[in-house]
Amino acid sequence: MANNFDDQHNVDISEEYTRSYDIRYIAEIRHRGLGTYRVLKDKDQWILQNKIQTQFDKWDSVWEKMQVNLKSQRDKEFNIHTADEKTQDAKQKLQEIEDILIHTLDIDDTVNWDLLKDKKKFKIPNPKNQLDKEIKQIPIPQKTAHKSIPIEPDRKHFLPQLSFVDKLIKSKGQKKIYQAEMMYENAINEWKQLVKQIEDFNKKLDEEHSIILVEIEKQKNEITKKYEHLEKEWERQKEEYYKTQELHNQKVEKLKELYFKCDSNAVLEYCELVLNNSEYPDSFPKDFDLEYNGENRILIIEYVLPAPEQFPRLSEVKYIAAKKELKESYISDTQLAKMYDTAIYNICLRTLHELFEADKADAIDTLVFNGWVETINKATGKKTNNCIVSVQTRKKEFTEIELANVDPKACFKNLKGVGSSKLSGITAIQPLIQINKADKRFVASYEVTNKLDEGYNLAIMDWEDFEHLLRELFEKEFSGNGGEVKVTQASRDGGVDAVAFDPDPIRGGKIVIQAKRYTNTVGVSAVRDLYGTVMNEGATKGILVTTADYGPDAYEFAKNKPLTLLNGSNLLFLLEKHGQKARIDLAEAKRLQSGQS
Repeated sequence: MANNFDDQHNVDISEEYTRSYDIRYIAEIRHRGLGTYRVLKDKDQWILQNKIQTQFDKWDSVWEKMQVNLKSQRDKEFNIHTADEKTQDAKQKLQEIEDILIHTLDIDDTVNWDLLKDKKKFKIPNPKNQLDKEIKQIPIPQKTAHKSIPIEPDRKHFLPQLSFVDKLIKSKGQKKIYQAEMMYENAINEWKQLVKQIEDFNKKLDEEHSIILVEIEKQKNEITKKYEHLEKEWERQKEEYYKTQELHNQKVEKLKELYFKCDSNAVLEYCELVLNNSEYPDSFPKDFDLEYNGENRILIIEYVLPAPEQFPRLSEVKYIAAKKELKESYISDTQLAKMYDTAIYNICLRTLHELFEADKADAIDTLVFNGWVETINKATGKKTNNCIVSVQTRKKEFTEIELANVDPKACFKNLKGVGSSKLSGITAIQPLIQINKADKRFVASYEVTNKLDEGYNLAIMDWEDFEHLLRELFEKEFSGNGGEVKVTQASRDGGVDAVAFDPDPIRGGKIVIQAKRYTNTVGVSAVRDLYGTVMNEGATKGILVTTADYGPDAYEFAKNKPLTLLNGSNLLFLLEKHGQKARIDLAEAKRLQSGQS
């Protein structure tokens, strides 16, 4: 017999006779984990079981210690491996910072126009490919087999057997012949009746099966129609996909054409592509603002630099076996300050290099780099946004520099760059040249909200007052983060009624605002015009405000575009948010307009 005490134990017990013909029990025991084997014998089963248990207890004790040691060794190896991985990762991140400038020197920063084009195939499969599969899934019942027609009775089987007497006495013979004839006729009649029943049954089977086949054919037709409809929709989507793709590719070609003609907007868009392609550590902000002057071929870059706290500090991780813990080591504040200063100079030189190298249209003669840092002022606890480096350089001067061999700070200073002696202190400096927010279209603003009362109908407000009302309203909306709003001249040059400047480095920028004091629904053309204005102005966003509402086409066009549509209800809500109440009565405004006309 065999007994298993647990997964590691194995016991086989047998019996044998001694010379004195007594029974003796033999146990062959194994410990699978240790791989050990032993034979135990005893005439008494109970004593043998005790011997077995005692031996297993000894083996289990050894096995448990081995497992503890093995787990400890595995944990140690795992922790050492984890420490090595974290150390390698830390070193890699620090090396990335060190190689910020070197990294770009082996890369051609020119925009690859071909890669900007969309050449992907339309991947959605034709739904009609599933037609045959779905049709095959329609259950088609097996046709019930026809009943067979029995063989017609054979007259010869009904012939009478006439004896000598039957032949001698004719009446007897005639009687037998008559009876046989009647039996045959009855058999024929019964056969005909049975044939009729079978034929009727088979006919009914055929009719029922035909009905089923007709129903199945209807299902097939319905499924086919469904897939024909799906295929038409698929064809429409496919056509729309390739139209959109072609439109995108045409825009890329147009941008390329305009760029090589040194069109100002195209040059700006091209330079944005260059800087967006530049790879930096994930913790770094990747934001900037550009301004290009085509007359003197100067490009100004307002670049958002990482703050010191966004730099990696972990340098090494070790496993301390005695404490069974991972110990992290960090670079010192002095090392961080030195690394930060070098990295900022490298980012500055790298940005200049990438833009000059990519300038295949020779549209840029001079670059101005202003590096801004947003961080917490440790003295005041408030957020600050300081320009800490500024440099201006000409293309001919800069491209002669061997960047692979320079000391970044010395190179920056040689270019007459401006910055404090320790950039890590985030000391503000005055930029050499800044992006100019001045716009000759801007006019002096005046207050309108003080004229409003709760019952005032905005739909009848003078259009110029309406524009200044929006300026006041959005100025309050943006004032929380230092933004400003300006109203343009009454000519509404370029379709711009007001311009907001949001200084937020992530979501801010130039915002175009248009006012539509309408009594009728605003159509999609007005939204298209706004989008064109946003593009022409180089703005980050456009806002259209009306006293009325927008049509469905207008809302559809604005989807997935940097556009915000505010209707009359939104306008009243925004007014109330900033402590003003008014009303909008379009019917009253229409009556007044009608009366005036």
